[in-house]
Amino acid sequence: MGCGTGRLLRRARQAGHQGRLTGLDPAAAMLVQGREGTREVEWVLGDLRCTAWREEFDLVVMTGHAFQELLGDEDLRLALAAVREGLRPDGEFVFDTRNPAARAWETWTPERVREVRGPDGDLVRVWHEAATPVRGERVSFTETFDGPRWDMPRISHSTVRFLGVSALDRFLDEAGLVVRQRYGDWSRQPFTPSSPEIISCAGRAG
Repeated sequence: MGCGTGRLLRRARQAGHQGRLTGLDPAAAMLVQGREGTREVEWVLGDLRCTAWREEFDLVVMTGHAFQELLGDEDLRLALAAVREGLRPDGEFVFDTRNPAARAWETWTPERVREVRGPDGDLVRVWHEAATPVRGERVSFTETFDGPRWDMPRISHSTVRFLGVSALDRFLDEAGLVVRQRYGDWSRQPFTPSSPEIISCAGRAG
């Protein structure tokens, strides 16, 4: 879910995964890059509201904090219901969301610049800036890209939702999903109230 250019899917295939791999994303441009990278993945344009998978997958993965882009309660309910429908009885749904208690948005300032190498080899400078004041669970921010091929920096505007563990688990329970494991970072440290991440491994309840 939210596969983007499909790097995780390509790595799974390169690592020897022999089964079905499916990438779902609402951005056509992302999927074009994915298809150019490999034809050994089923690339699907859209989101979980326009799919009808029934117990077809052993694992559903949503990384890169894409879960936080489900801003409305109804969007979240529809997505989780679709995940449950798509999972096999023993399947797992693994996803990450930033822990609101860590207040990551306070570090989203123009002074914190990172450099990434673009597909054309150019070095691109990237930084974030959160809008203030923060409104409840939702944080709006800009992401700025500055590279040698552009006369002016490119700016995108986004909003993400920060759900705490209690609220998150209520939505999962409502969808018929139960958390089997939970971590606080990608080194699999146990989740604590001060962890930067809420990484959940959930399965079908009952």
